[in-house]
Amino acid sequence: MALRLLAVLTVLWLGLVAIQAATPSELYWKSVLPNTPMPKAVEDILSPDVLEEESTSVGVGKGGVGVRTGKGTTVGVGKGGVGVRTGRPGGGTTVGVGKGGVGVRTGRGGRTRVGVGKGGVNVGTPGKKGKPPVVVRVIPGHPFNYNYAASQDQMSDDRQTTVFFLEKDLSPSTEMNLLFTKSANGATFLPRQVSDSLPFSSAKLSSILSQFSIAPGSVEAEEVKQTVSECEQPAAKGEEKYCATSLESIVDFATSKLGKNVQAVSTEVDRETPVQKYTVLKGVKKIGGANGEAVVCHKENYPYAVFYCHATSTTRAYVVPLVGADGTRAEATAVCHTDTASWNPKHLAFQVLNVKPGTLPVCHFLPEDHIVWTQK
Repeated sequence: MALRLLAVLTVLWLGLVAIQAATPSELYWKSVLPNTPMPKAVEDILSPDVLEEESTSVGVGKGGVGVRTGKGTTVGVGKGGVGVRTGRPGGGTTVGVGKGGVGVRTGRGGRTRVGVGKGGVNVGTPGKKGKPPVVVRVIPGHPFNYNYAASQDQMSDDRQTTVFFLEKDLSPSTEMNLLFTKSANGATFLPRQVSDSLPFSSAKLSSILSQFSIAPGSVEAEEVKQTVSECEQPAAKGEEKYCATSLESIVDFATSKLGKNVQAVSTEVDRETPVQKYTVLKGVKKIGGANGEAVVCHKENYPYAVFYCHATSTTRAYVVPLVGADGTRAEATAVCHTDTASWNPKHLAFQVLNVKPGTLPVCHFLPEDHIVWTQK
């Protein structure tokens, strides 16, 4: 009996350590890319909450076996099955295995729930009790989708900040008005086996909205519709595109285009600030090989993490050191597109820079939660 109990506790403890140490997506990254450090953008999306450790306790009673370590991390085995919870009380991540099937809950206040049971797969992202879900403003079109034309309102807004610039501007002492941001909805990755089971097409839009308890016609519904629509649009000439609904699928797409000897980088900023003047410092570093191959992945507005990735052989990527007027430091990732001949002539980049398609390379910095992949 004692040996059997010890074996149960050992399995539970090892499972708990694995849960705290790495998610399945992290383990997949490390298995495929053992020599490629994760960029901060990926780490933030995998671990939105910081776990705090306090103590560890093990209890054995009529209810079964319970293991608790740190604030809000528990493993229980009893009549109800197996339950795992990690994170702050009232939020964090909860995994339950019992008669009802498998349930996963992650995020503060239960922002994201995934359940697998008799009824199939269920995902929900409600807001706080008594309040509507958190949504972000829909921007018509996508500045990194090269098929769309900018609206007049967007041109007016984006002239206040440097969204696009010319490659010559990457020289020291150049000044730009910049605003570095992350996706406002804080969506995190779902395991691939879960995201693959969810509908993701315009033909099933009503099912998607119902699945996530999103009201048709709401701002959030328009975001979902726009993201799915962009993912279904044909790729621009000279590039391949793919919408990744899990970290595992991002890794697979990037390595299928570039091989496994790759690096992944993202913009890192000391702290969030309003729009301000940044100055380019010495030490701008070109990354990637001489052939210009790169995979760039842009985070979309969606209830869970979805990335619009596109591969091209006409790209030059840079890591650019910057300092803001208030002293904020940034290591910004910049991408310069050397062939824009097939872009929409009314694209925002051409209107802001006053250049024509196919003439000069068009560059842009990436937000903090976007990823650039290049060969080492």
